[in-house]
Amino acid sequence: MKNKELARIFNRIADALEFKGDMVFRIVSYRKAARILDDLVEDIEVLNREGRVVELPGIGEGIAKKIDEYLKTGKMKKYREVTKGIPDSLLSMLDIQNLGPKTLALANKKLSVRTLTDLKKAIASGKLAKLPQMGEKKVENIKKGIELYERGHARLSIAVAEGVASEIVAYLKAKPNVLDISPAGSLRRWKETIGDVDILVTGRNGAKIIKLFTEFPKTERVLAAGETKGSIMVEGGIQVDLRIVSPKSYGAALQYFTGSKAHNVKCRNIAKLKGMKLSEYGLFKGRKTVAGKNEKDVYRALGLTYIPPELREDRGEIEAARKNKLPKLVELKQIRGDLQMHSTYSDSSATITQLADFAESLGYEYILITDHSQSAKYAHGLDLKRLYQQWKEIDRINKKSKKVFVLKGIEVDILKDGRLDYPDKILKQLDLVVASIHQGFTKNVTERICTAMDNIHVDIIGHPTGRLISSREGYVMDIHKVMERAAATGTWLELNAYWDRLDLSDVNLKVAKDMGIRISIGTDAHDTNGLLWMKFGAATARRGWLEPRDVVNTYPLKKLLISRKIHKK
Repeated sequence: MKNKELARIFNRIADALEFKGDMVFRIVSYRKAARILDDLVEDIEVLNREGRVVELPGIGEGIAKKIDEYLKTGKMKKYREVTKGIPDSLLSMLDIQNLGPKTLALANKKLSVRTLTDLKKAIASGKLAKLPQMGEKKVENIKKGIELYERGHARLSIAVAEGVASEIVAYLKAKPNVLDISPAGSLRRWKETIGDVDILVTGRNGAKIIKLFTEFPKTERVLAAGETKGSIMVEGGIQVDLRIVSPKSYGAALQYFTGSKAHNVKCRNIAKLKGMKLSEYGLFKGRKTVAGKNEKDVYRALGLTYIPPELREDRGEIEAARKNKLPKLVELKQIRGDLQMHSTYSDSSATITQLADFAESLGYEYILITDHSQSAKYAHGLDLKRLYQQWKEIDRINKKSKKVFVLKGIEVDILKDGRLDYPDKILKQLDLVVASIHQGFTKNVTERICTAMDNIHVDIIGHPTGRLISSREGYVMDIHKVMERAAATGTWLELNAYWDRLDLSDVNLKVAKDMGIRISIGTDAHDTNGLLWMKFGAATARRGWLEPRDVVNTYPLKKLLISRKIHKK
């Protein structure tokens, strides 16, 4: 789909306009279009063919014409016009957090900064800090942004990696030569970012399987092709490595190539202490094969209960497996509903009916509509008149539908002083309230979030740390203090399942679990397909050692509503 491609183009246009000091309203209009397209999962090419692009909130005729031009010609006149005279090396640096177009323009003009290397030199020499309105603190933030930028561009998002791997696995599974196949490496552990995509296969005629692999329809370049190993570059410049193993070694190889390295080191040490040797070929005692065909047998022979891939990070899982005390991890199939999504009332392309129908196809019992509150002007936040209209529509839908119950919710903005964007008399009429920070988070937000949690009507804190994996570290805050207040007030913390957030992270989720905090998973969907992101939320919950009792989405509707903190006072 061209959604992301167009979003990048419109963001680049906005960057270039800001770099050149253009009118603010023009810059804002392109940023808004980029955000809408970036969140959109429905195919923009389909919408364009059907003449429905202008139906998207925030997309006017001017932007729609530019989208049509690009989809038909592969080019956009406006992009060429505004980026003319600005080197690509400068434009690419605008992806660096804390480095805005104005700062970059100043560095370019005063210090001749044209590349990332130039920028690093300007920082190291102290020259950047001496520019007007800069200073050491701002430069330090830019340095952190550079580190994040370099890390983010070295790895794939879980969504991209999982999408590519799923296609290839499905393609090869359909071939008669393939017996068993699975992703391996950090993808199988569902880490939030992935290096190369690794796939493990066992079957008949390895060379034939490798040939089929290299003939995958989206292959752009074959990097290697032997009898047991193959490597290709697929669309988007993504490298995929395939390894063929013997059926008798498949379990051991899967354990070995799943990792993590630290986890595997401990497993090999256990084997050594038992007088055995563990490798990708199997678990051996002398020349005798103890285990290898089945992964569970490998762990059993080591004296461990089976350790799910998501836990294999050397964070205490081996010690727990020795004592048979591993958690019974939550599973995707146990999720009964999605507790954050947006409709056309704010900034989504999906109506409430469409969201409910799609949720029904997923087997859900309930969904929570959490459109933006009135201060979120950029997201068409709901004033009270439109909020009441939304409530009436939800009531009509619930009278008709017997399978999915639509809960009345809101993603209410936490204002700068910790107050909420609606008065209590409005919030108390909602089934569930998600409170989030969207603006003004350059200062420490700890007390701001804690104050919001003191409100009895706030059930959930949305995306609590505010991070974006690819581009933003998150709010300045004391997450442990926030967790302490959540535990004290009975407020649930969200695991935002959008793949570029996954906020709370797996590490923070484990801490929250240990503190007795309940977790709410919401996809933050802005169209129907966004509801499918729940798989990333469920996987991250498993990485955080969460069990069904820790995740409120596993509760039946009645239990969910009586578990609100308002009923505990």
